[in-house]
Amino acid sequence: MGSAKNSSSAARKARIEEMRRAEQSRDRRNRILTIAASVVVVTGLVVGGVVLVNSQSDDDSTAADGKTTGKFVTGADGVKTWDTKLSQTHVTKEVKYPMEPPVGGDHNQVWMNCNGDVYTEAINNMNAVHSLEHGAVWVTYTSKAAKADVEALAAKVKSTPYTLMSPDEKQADPIMLSAWGNQRTVTSADDPNVAKFFEKFVQGKQTPEPGAACTGGLSK
Repeated sequence: MGSAKNSSSAARKARIEEMRRAEQSRDRRNRILTIAASVVVVTGLVVGGVVLVNSQSDDDSTAADGKTTGKFVTGADGVKTWDTKLSQTHVTKEVKYPMEPPVGGDHNQVWMNCNGDVYTEAINNMNAVHSLEHGAVWVTYTSKAAKADVEALAAKVKSTPYTLMSPDEKQADPIMLSAWGNQRTVTSADDPNVAKFFEKFVQGKQTPEPGAACTGGLSK
């Protein structure tokens, strides 16, 4: 009798121990599977994050340099022309142009109004470049420009569609004229090269988007 009880108890203990081992084994398998799944998820997130960061970095670098390479070549008439094709991509990141004022390259999707608009404060280069894309001539000046010249140039701009004017203390010379891919310095408002530049480049052959609007954009 006692032997039978002992045998039954031993068998029950053995089954319990076997069940415990099986449970522990299942737990280990579940932990391994959970860890493996977590590794896969984390790896995926890391890889995805790296790809996203790299993609964003590429976008940032693209915007930062404006996809603009090349240099100015000065013609016999004194007009400097950029010697490579200028990109026309619309971007939201700040663009660092290789020339000041810029004459083209990546730019903001909104243009500065350029229907004879005169701005008394510096404007965003990225918006102004869009105006140049529409065929505008951009007159810029520094504080070294004579007041009389600034006033005379402002009057000319106000009477000429597809032009705009603004101060730019970063430029090299007191008075400069810019169009898409072209630029020159003039000595004064009376410089005959002012009229020549306007005649050639206001809606000139260099215009990437001739006839595009110069109103309906930014006004300040």
